[in-house]
Amino acid sequence: MHFDAQGWCNQARIVHSPNCDARAPGMAVDMVVIHNIHLPPGQPFGGDDIERLFTNSLDAGKHPSYGELSELRVSAHFLIRRNGELLQFVPCSKRAWHAGVSSWQGRERCNDFSIGIELEGSDFVPFEAAQYQQLNALLKVLAAEYPIEHLLGHSQIAPDRKSDPGPFFDWSRIALPQDLSKKSAVLQKPAL
Repeated sequence: MHFDAQGWCNQARIVHSPNCDARAPGMAVDMVVIHNIHLPPGQPFGGDDIERLFTNSLDAGKHPSYGELSELRVSAHFLIRRNGELLQFVPCSKRAWHAGVSSWQGRERCNDFSIGIELEGSDFVPFEAAQYQQLNALLKVLAAEYPIEHLLGHSQIAPDRKSDPGPFFDWSRIALPQDLSKKSAVLQKPAL
């Protein structure tokens, strides 16, 4: 697995999202934010509604919760499906719109300096082994490419609004790359 000059991963299925923009010149990407997403809520996993959300083509009439969602303009850099399939919506060189109003250690607007990774899942069920395997492989390559210092859950940078990746995300299954594990502030596990 590797990235091209724009930050596209060679092992990801590319689905272009328009919901992104340029990072500020000289802005270092030093954070990875882990999310969970499940569409439609309460239904079986699978389908293409997450892709439709990130590409502004979600059918508002398909599910009662989609009315407001279809108006949002959101994205993430990556999505890891339940079977471990890796999708990429935004190149890492650009800012994906995944974190919203957020802050970490006094820095606001975490989208500016982070990479967002969505895991297909919810706050109510465990994640799959294939997802952890793919996430660990992706983190290894990201750590080699960018000066990553923080690995956080969405709930840690937006605690008043978000709960993901949720109580079923097993932080102990994250195998930090060796160069990351030497940094002091890398893995910011939530207090249990």
